[in-house]
Amino acid sequence: MNRPYITLSCAMSIDGYLDSAVPHKLPMSNSADFDRVDQLRADSDAILVGASTIRRDDPRLLVRSEERRLLRRAAGRAESPAKVTVTATGALAADAAFFTQGDAEKFVYCPHDVAGELSGRLGGAATVVGLEGPDVSMADVVCDLRSRGIGRLMVEGGGHVHTQFLVAELADELQLVVAPFFVGESRAPRFVEAGRFPWTAKHRAVLAETRQIGDVVLLRYALSDRFDPGACPAATEAERAGRLPAHS
Repeated sequence: MNRPYITLSCAMSIDGYLDSAVPHKLPMSNSADFDRVDQLRADSDAILVGASTIRRDDPRLLVRSEERRLLRRAAGRAESPAKVTVTATGALAADAAFFTQGDAEKFVYCPHDVAGELSGRLGGAATVVGLEGPDVSMADVVCDLRSRGIGRLMVEGGGHVHTQFLVAELADELQLVVAPFFVGESRAPRFVEAGRFPWTAKHRAVLAETRQIGDVVLLRYALSDRFDPGACPAATEAERAGRLPAHS
């Protein structure tokens, strides 16, 4: 399949939750790790989140560092990567930060039968791409993105989207950060949902790197034979400053 290099990026609690049951953007990471993620965004051509993440968190999906934005602009790129979302129903608000913030291109993938109404409602805020079938195939999404020049795709969730990419074996690597606390709420969103995953007790994913970043830990897994060891940003100054002393 001709598709971008795909990195799944996620931060979760020790018990595997992305947030609390009541949406209020429970911070799973710390400032040093947020800086690492900002570098990963700056290195990407596009960032993908599900429509439920837009409705729940209203993310801007922008590169935060002014220096990184300037470097992208100097290279002839938009200050932040293109934004991508997928929706089965078209239930997206035109005033969401996804559409109103930043100068990058925005793409919305949806079933063909809802594309017309959604495109009219969003106006020129995004390119709406209608796909055949009642469900949006991530394989179709990433193939279309590659045809539009997207070489590196960062997937930031949520859990339903991560599950779709993993079950379909479309991810090249997973960068998973574990926060040092529990959420313990059965209705809270999880990192993944139930599914038939390729990696089992008999077929284990390859742990390519571990990195302590302050009070969180980054686990980096190689998920395909296209895995690029250099795709993860090196430790930034903020990240190094946030590290704890090594235990003897």
